[in-house]
Amino acid sequence: MALRFSDIFPPIVPLSHYLLFSAILFAIGLYGVLARRNAIGMLLSIELMLNAVNVNLAAFSRSGLPDTGAVPAQIVGQLFVIFLITVAVAEAAVGLAIIVAIFKLRKTVLADELTLLRG
Repeated sequence: MALRFSDIFPPIVPLSHYLLFSAILFAIGLYGVLARRNAIGMLLSIELMLNAVNVNLAAFSRSGLPDTGAVPAQIVGQLFVIFLITVAVAEAAVGLAIIVAIFKLRKTVLADELTLLRG
């Protein structure tokens, strides 16, 4: 029988603490998206929400879930985290480029004043 990571290094912090931290982080990000008028602040809040998902994935991969066949569960969780970080970086780059282009055109980044798509 193969040893799991959690067998060698038992978790010091329980899974529930990670999940609570992730839920609080996600709630702060959601509040930031709903309450802010600045497009850059909204983008940062979305990044905060994606980081909460990363914390969840890393916590579940660390908790010692059963293996899914040939690939251990820890590696699958870590690969999901790396993939999500890559997606978040691409989203931030595209979002920032759009915000800079809109700022050049309209001279504002306030979401209430951006009416480019209205007919």
